Amino acid sequence: MNSKIDLHIHSNKSSDGDFSPFHIVQLAKENALRAISITDHDTVAAYPEAIEFGIKVGVEVIPSIELTTLFDGREFHLLLPFVDWEEKTVFDLINKVVESRFKEAKERVRILKKIGFDISWKEVLKKSRSNPPLGVTIAQILLDKAEKQENPAFKKYLEGANRLFAPYSFYKDYFMEGKPAYVSKQSLDLLDVLKVAPKTEAVPVLSHPGAYFQQARKEDLIILKESGLVGLEVYTFYHDSSLKEYYKEVAQELDLVPTAGSDFHGKIKPHIHFGSLEGGEYWMIEELRKRRK
Repeated sequence: MNSKIDLHIHSNKSSDGDFSPFHIVQLAKENALRAISITDHDTVAAYPEAIEFGIKVGVEVIPSIELTTLFDGREFHLLLPFVDWEEKTVFDLINKVVESRFKEAKERVRILKKIGFDISWKEVLKKSRSNPPLGVTIAQILLDKAEKQENPAFKKYLEGANRLFAPYSFYKDYFMEGKPAYVSKQSLDLLDVLKVAPKTEAVPVLSHPGAYFQQARKEDLIILKESGLVGLEVYTFYHDSSLKEYYKEVAQELDLVPTAGSDFHGKIKPHIHFGSLEGGEYWMIEELRKRRK
């Protein structure tokens, strides 16, 4: 039996995903994935339908979510595979994140308008399907508009290979700390989430630890492990070969389960093709399952 898995996929239940849960499960079947997780940003709206679709076509769907959290003043994204999507604690966490994300997004739009960008909160809300819009979602809305209007201010983002990473380049140029449209984060405290995670029946996994906006250090992971972290996303398109090897060694040293997740979204990450991630094996799911509390 094929053992390939992907534990980090986004559907259109996220503000920045393109494909429905049904379509994602179908793609998983077509790409011979044994198991997947739909890990939408701060929502479990894909469940239980995604699991039901998976049963019909023979793809195991592990319920999960990607929560936006803060640790040591930095943004960290936490995956919660095996989450009980109906548990009250989950909705309490989601409500807190959603509230802070809306405040953050509104302030970003306000600043962008103030410095001369053609954007409104109404259009952002509409195009993010009323989900809390991420920074890259706002960037993509601006870039789509700029392309149609041939706005010269966006030329560098839309030329050649730069197009693949355009929303992330814009994010770095405008939304990172010290940049023109920076807004301080108000997300959940990662340590607080790890503390209540057992109530959700989930197994906490830190996603893309080497991503440009978080850069998890070994000393960070030691603290997080002591606080309840169980897994570490080692295999991801955010990591080059050296980062994969580094986090693989750290995971082994700290007894964290190494996991694999593509972070597939669709249009907003065109360089990530569904089913193309290497390194994800079913034993990772089995090991996570063993460690559920």
